[in-house]
Amino acid sequence: MIGAAAPLAVSGMTVAYRKKPVVQGVSFEAKKGELIGIIGPNGAGKSTLIKAILGLIPALEGEVRIYGKPYKQQRKLVGYVPQRESVDWDFPTHALDVVTMGRYGHLGLFRRPGRKEKELAFECLEKVGMAAFANRQIGQLSGGQQQRVFLARALAQDAALYLMDEPFAGVDAATEKAIVLLLDELKRQGRTVLVVHHDLTTVTEYFDSVLLLNGEKIAFGPTAAAFTPELLHRAYGGKLGFRMPVPTADSGE
Repeated sequence: MIGAAAPLAVSGMTVAYRKKPVVQGVSFEAKKGELIGIIGPNGAGKSTLIKAILGLIPALEGEVRIYGKPYKQQRKLVGYVPQRESVDWDFPTHALDVVTMGRYGHLGLFRRPGRKEKELAFECLEKVGMAAFANRQIGQLSGGQQQRVFLARALAQDAALYLMDEPFAGVDAATEKAIVLLLDELKRQGRTVLVVHHDLTTVTEYFDSVLLLNGEKIAFGPTAAAFTPELLHRAYGGKLGFRMPVPTADSGE
């Protein structure tokens, strides 16, 4: 039983490249069972923030707590879906093997995955519609199929907190629908999911809360409060080619 502490609490996160701050003083706290969109213009530090939370890149300042404890003590509770472009798709391995890797954190140093782990990995592939491709080399899969395999790997981790870096980028309509269904399922299970996202037209449909970022935190909170024209203009300035949807007369607004 995980304690009552927040699934993720970030305090004063600052990250710099070559002494130039990319993320500065970002603090927020994610609630259990929330789908959170991390939104901002190109170069806003969205992916950098995710990597710093995971300890993949060093932070100048800041603290990360996963259910009240440092990330290093809680690795097994965290699942990560990287950007597809950051993966070596020429690596000679099959889809099922990639998903099975998601179980390594539960096995310990000296145990190898066995039949139980393979069966669980196959079930995760089924959930994302990729069971028929279990023995396909990952480099032979389409971009959308590769993304589904990495989502299946994250599922196999059986995490309480998921960090996903642009899972919708460059995927087809079928894969986008599969991702949305997966996010909804994780939410129903009480998992917390943070998603770096670039399509502003789907933010209100997909996410409960929004972290609006441009180097620093512009806003964080429920989507209705944090995803407003005024705050978007602060984040994007004149680069924002997007109009907020206008509520219809029968929308109850």
